[in-house]
Amino acid sequence: MGFFASVDGLITPAHEARVSVLDNGFTFGDAVYETLRTYGGRPFALARHLRRLRASAGRLGIAIPLADAELATRLDALLARAENAESYIRFVVSRGVGDISYHFDKVQGPTVVMVVKPYVFPPAAWRTEGVRVSLVDVRRNHPDALDPAIKSCNLLNNILAMRAAQAAGAMEAILLNASGEIAEGAGSNVFVVRGGEVLTPPLAAGILAGITREVLLELAPGCGVAIRETPLRADDLLGADEAFLTSTLKELAPITRVDDRAIGSGRPGPLTLRLLDAFQRHAPSESI
Repeated sequence: MGFFASVDGLITPAHEARVSVLDNGFTFGDAVYETLRTYGGRPFALARHLRRLRASAGRLGIAIPLADAELATRLDALLARAENAESYIRFVVSRGVGDISYHFDKVQGPTVVMVVKPYVFPPAAWRTEGVRVSLVDVRRNHPDALDPAIKSCNLLNNILAMRAAQAAGAMEAILLNASGEIAEGAGSNVFVVRGGEVLTPPLAAGILAGITREVLLELAPGCGVAIRETPLRADDLLGADEAFLTSTLKELAPITRVDDRAIGSGRPGPLTLRLLDAFQRHAPSESI
């Protein structure tokens, strides 16, 4: 098993990989990223992730000159070098190397980085006992200040929220937006179950369009599960029959406690587990 990186196509052990200290991604956080995992050794939903990567970069005015096929070829080479049974994958694209100024015309780039390491599976206890989250005081950035559709490498908002959640003994932070509505987790999307219906905040709440969220919205109707986007507030989460998080790395993680408050029965709910099973059956078919 290995931890390797590809910097503009050059593959090295991750600890030997080098990016310039003048790179805008380092000096300004002027970069975008995507996190993936593999199923059967193949990246999950690669086309969806590359679509979102390009959209994020485009919103920052960063052109990615490599075609998706070339990015996939580089990733295949990196996965082959790592030889992991299953891998965590991260794409990072920065504007490139500049002179530590706002003279973007002087920047040479972009810098295209891929990192692969062994994937760490969620603990089995997540399925049997669920996870604890915390409603933190840190608010999600307002969309007028930072477009939530940009999956940016500047993660200070998330870091502040996660530090607060970890201090409270929680696995994930749940952030509200400026209007007091539930936005998303620091690294996940949020769903609640009420009266047999699954609800999740709309993109207009100021959230990132999660890939697992997107897949679940497509899968749920075929499982006989009603699902829709609607604004939610803290009381909707605290009073839910069930609740869960979604992300590429977490899949579906049942929420059984918000701070000191039990959700529903205090155990992972049947509808959550049904959707988790459906997602796990589907994921290998989108990993090619």
